[in-house]
Amino acid sequence: MIISLTGFMGCGKSSVGRRLSELLCCPFMDLDEEIEAWAGKSIPEIFAEEGESAFRKMELKTLNGIVPMPMYSRGPLPADAGPLPLPGGGKMPLTYNRHTSLSSEDPADESSQDIILALGGGTVMTRECAEIVHKGTRCIYLKTSVETLVCHLEGETENRPMLQGESLRERISELMARRSGTYEGTAHVIIDTDGRSIDEIATEIISKVRQSGV
Repeated sequence: MIISLTGFMGCGKSSVGRRLSELLCCPFMDLDEEIEAWAGKSIPEIFAEEGESAFRKMELKTLNGIVPMPMYSRGPLPADAGPLPLPGGGKMPLTYNRHTSLSSEDPADESSQDIILALGGGTVMTRECAEIVHKGTRCIYLKTSVETLVCHLEGETENRPMLQGESLRERISELMARRSGTYEGTAHVIIDTDGRSIDEIATEIISKVRQSGV
């Protein structure tokens, strides 16, 4: 199972994802970091040199490498599914975790292997990406208020191309107005994050995914 985390930049996807990885003894991947590794440059450099459209194409290609077509079904992965293709031609084996799986209470069940994937803040705004995320992963939306996002993102706009140009609060409010419906529509589970610790959020995610069976 791939557990994907969506939500606005600064909502805690990477921090929560790394904590889930520790709790579940499974790999963590950050989609933005994978794009940078594949492109050989930072995301601000991609935006500055090639524009947002080029970045979104890289994002889709990278996501397709992590969540290949055979995984789009909601059922368990076949035992002979083989390794995941990664950007740059590498391979990642599917047999990651023999410890705690969200898919099964049996630690020895090798058909249920978890990966935690933090998406970019705008990933699901591309229709093709949203379809991959919804059909090929168990998507968690980390719902965070504008006020909390402003606190988290103050001083970080230089490395956030989508936040440049206006006052931080106005830009976040504008983007959230466009994105919140898509976040909610793509996700299988919604978690409110305001005023909560990383451990509290991660624990609720594990509980809700197991209870809902999504």
